[in-house]
Amino acid sequence: MAGLKKLFDEKPNLRFIFTGGKGGVGKTISAAGIAYHYASDGKKTLLASLNPVHSLTSLFRQDLTGGSIKKVEGAENLYAIEVEIDDVVQRYKENIAKRIREFMKWADIPIDPQPFVDIATTNPAFQESAMFDKMMDIVLEEGQNFDKIVFDTAAVANAVRLIGLSKIYGLWLQRMIKSREEALSLRVKLSFRKEKVMEEIKKDPLMADLISLHEKFTKVRGMLLNKDETAFFFVTLPLSLPIAVVKRFIKMVTAYDIPVGGVIVNQIIPKAVAGKTTSEYVKNQYEQQLHYMKIIQDDLGDLVVSYIPTYESEVVGVDMVRKVAEDMISYIPDFMDELS
Repeated sequence: MAGLKKLFDEKPNLRFIFTGGKGGVGKTISAAGIAYHYASDGKKTLLASLNPVHSLTSLFRQDLTGGSIKKVEGAENLYAIEVEIDDVVQRYKENIAKRIREFMKWADIPIDPQPFVDIATTNPAFQESAMFDKMMDIVLEEGQNFDKIVFDTAAVANAVRLIGLSKIYGLWLQRMIKSREEALSLRVKLSFRKEKVMEEIKKDPLMADLISLHEKFTKVRGMLLNKDETAFFFVTLPLSLPIAVVKRFIKMVTAYDIPVGGVIVNQIIPKAVAGKTTSEYVKNQYEQQLHYMKIIQDDLGDLVVSYIPTYESEVVGVDMVRKVAEDMISYIPDFMDELS
């Protein structure tokens, strides 16, 4: 295991960190641990929840709701935001509707634009597209104000689609700009003057909006695919299904050229705890854990960068987040020699 601390030391310019995994594996706790580590190291850090079902307020036992950046009390240099998806989606709908109406008006298409607006704003990927827009805003706007930004994403499938949109989004924007240029060209085709077309393009508010959006996307995509600035960490439990999900989605992330930071294994039962307990359930869980840890070692060994043990109490409050951050850097399971 290379270790999380070694990875952070080797990547001092790492600025954008994402955590993903199957639901319930500990993505929020892992993201909070990474964010707290950086904050305690003197880096001004933003922990941003892109999960529709937020957990940061419960985790820190502080009111972090409202969709605005708030200081995490009791943790120096640490700030948090729970992105409110309803507000993001509503603003995104308004922007999309505006672009469609402008496009049809300037192209002189005598059709009611509302059905097209309805289709565009009710497709299955619309919420993810809206969240991707919000993520771009956070990267560009808050990237200037914070040294590190750690994103707590939704379940891994949504997270991969969210970041994978960086490729699809660019293709869509290019096609929209191309279509807009063609529509404007038709309006002045009788002039046979390229200069006239360019004048129309420069005056067109929708075209300016699309070009601005494309420029923003291009800049963010460059950041997301920069292995020195960005890393995606997968969180798993020592159980069959979470391991299978991580293995499958690592392939998907790699296909999008998104830098993989590594794998974090959560809820490890220490050998010392299993040896002292009188609970047959815990003993059986420990034996089962050894089996799955061997699978993790064989299939994901080079990618594992951190382990988080199972705690006697629930992980809530700044003190427990601090403990998680410390263990993510230094904890090594006491049974690793049994796996070889």
